[in-house]
Amino acid sequence: MSGAQLFIREDVGLSDAQVEVLTGSMNVFMLVSILAAGWVADRLGRRCVLVIATSFLMVGALAMSLGGSYATLMAARFVTGIGAGFARVVAPVYNTEISPPSTRGVLSSLLNIFINLGVLLSYVSNYAFSGLPVHLGWRVMYGVGVVPPVFIAAGILLMPESPRWLAMRGRHGDARAVLVRISDTSTEADLRLSEIKHAVAQQPEQHALAGSTHGGGSVWKELLLRPSASLRRILLCVLALQFFVPASGVEAILLYSPLVFKAAGMTSTAAALGVTVAIGAVKMCFILLGVLLTDRLGRRPLLLASTAGVAATTAALALTLAVGGASAAAQAVCVAAVLAVVAAYSVGYALVVNTYSAEILPLRLRAQGLGVGVAVNRLASGLVTMTFISVADAITMPGCFFMYAAVTAVAFVFVHARLPETKGRSLEDMDVLFNK
Repeated sequence: MSGAQLFIREDVGLSDAQVEVLTGSMNVFMLVSILAAGWVADRLGRRCVLVIATSFLMVGALAMSLGGSYATLMAARFVTGIGAGFARVVAPVYNTEISPPSTRGVLSSLLNIFINLGVLLSYVSNYAFSGLPVHLGWRVMYGVGVVPPVFIAAGILLMPESPRWLAMRGRHGDARAVLVRISDTSTEADLRLSEIKHAVAQQPEQHALAGSTHGGGSVWKELLLRPSASLRRILLCVLALQFFVPASGVEAILLYSPLVFKAAGMTSTAAALGVTVAIGAVKMCFILLGVLLTDRLGRRPLLLASTAGVAATTAALALTLAVGGASAAAQAVCVAAVLAVVAAYSVGYALVVNTYSAEILPLRLRAQGLGVGVAVNRLASGLVTMTFISVADAITMPGCFFMYAAVTAVAFVFVHARLPETKGRSLEDMDVLFNK
C-alpha cells in the first residue's frame, strides 16, 4: 500500500479519507480471523490453518490487482485480511511450539525476517513498476503478490505438525516422531515429550478440548473470566506489548513514508519511492542483527534498547519536520531520522514481541491468548493507520510524531518495570517464572 496508494488515488479517484480507510482497513478485517484462529488451530492443527491462510492471501492479492472501484478494493482487502489474520496468530504459535529452548528466539524470529524481506521486495516492486502507466502500475504491484503464497503452500507440505498440538490431542506417538525429527538425539526428544505430556496432564481443560465441543469455551473462561494471578501477569505483558508496538507509530511511517518525505519538501514521487527501498533494506539488516542477539542478550535487553531508541528517534523526526524547512539538507536529515526510527524499531520491537508473547502463554491458552493479543495489536494498528492523515492535519505531522514518541517512552517504562527475562527457559517453565 505504501507506494500503490499514490497511484490508486489518481487512477480510481479516491479521497484522503478513502485512502486512509483502504490502507488501514485490513487491520480491522483481520479481527475476524484473528479471533477465530486460536479455536480453528486447536481443532484442525497449525499446518491446516496455515494452508487456509495462504489460500486467502493468494486470492486477495489477485482481487486487489483486478479491482476497479473503492468497493471492490475494500472487498479484496477483506479477503487479504482474513488470510493475514490467520497467519499472524498461527505462524508464531507454530514456530514457538516446534523450537527447542536454546534456539527458540532465533527460530521464532525467522518469521519476522521473511515478513520484512517481503516488505523490502514490495518496496522494490513499487519502485520498479512506478514508471508504468498509472492505471497499470499499481495493479502489477499487487499482481506479483500472488506468487509468494504458492511457495508458502509448497513449503507447508514439508513441515511436521506441532508436537505440542499432537500431544494436546492425545497423539503421543506422532508427537514423539516429530520431536525425534527436530531434536539432536532420541533421548532429548523423549525428555521434551515428557515435559509436554506433564504440562498437558496438569491442565484438565485440555482433555475437554481434545474430546469435547465445549473445550474452547472453558479455555476462554479461564483466559478472560477466571485467570490465575500468574496468568493475569502474563496477559498484562502480552496485551500491553501488542498495544505498544503499533501505538509507537512506526507502522504509520512505513505505510505513509512517501507522504512524510513530501511533508519534508521532497517533490519527486520516484525519489520518495526510492527512499522506501532504503527503508526496507535498513529494516531487514537490523532485523537480522536482532536475530543474532535475541538468544545471546535476551528478550528484555533488546526490548529496552529498542523502545528507548524508537522514542528518541521519533522525537528527532518530529523536531526535524517542525524546524527543518524544505531545503535539501532538511530532506536528508528527515530521511536519516526515518531510517533511524526503523532501525531502532527493527532490532527489538518488531522482532521480539510476538516471540515473547507466544512463549510466555501456557500451552492450553497459547493459540487463543495470542489471538486476543494480536486482535489488540490490529485494533491499535488500524486506529493509527486509519487516522494518521487526519491527525497530522489536526495537530500537524510533527505533533503527531511527538505523540508517538511519548507513547513509546511509556512502553520503555512498562518493559523495565514488568517484563521478566525468558531466554533459555522451556515453554513449560513459564508459569513458574510468572508465579514469582
